[in-house]
Amino acid sequence: MTRRVVQRGLWFEEFETGVVYEHRPGRTITEADNVLFTTLTMNTQALHLDAAFADALPPFNQRLVNSMFTLSTLVGLSVAQLTQGTIVANLGFSDIAFPKPLFHGDTLYAETEITDLRESKSRPGEGIVTFAHTGRNQHGDVVATATRKTLVRRNPLPGSPGEPA
Repeated sequence: MTRRVVQRGLWFEEFETGVVYEHRPGRTITEADNVLFTTLTMNTQALHLDAAFADALPPFNQRLVNSMFTLSTLVGLSVAQLTQGTIVANLGFSDIAFPKPLFHGDTLYAETEITDLRESKSRPGEGIVTFAHTGRNQHGDVVATATRKTLVRRNPLPGSPGEPA
């Protein structure tokens, strides 16, 4: 019989506070990514769309990647490793910051630290996991941080980190 492994996120029991997950590969952000996201979300900010306008404005003198795209990609980079198929819902985001901008051609790398765990009081079979996400560019500069609370499923097979039968 062939052994099969299906990629999934972690069950609530598999998370440990203080553990940092480095999510790879990173994601190089293109001009097309930025323009598409910005226009899809009806954000008309010239700093994202108008090269002549942005090029003339110090201190960056170039278009900036939409910070909401940066945040979305930061969280998205963590999904396969942490929450694929095991998350119930995002409960909220806090402490979001963008200390440095991303530019077209930059690569975003993500890491996530587990900062808090608790069993859900109202939803048996689920727990609340708090993630501290950090995004860095290819130079190692922090470009985004966010805290995210999620509701995560407990393992349906107690004592086993594997897939349910």
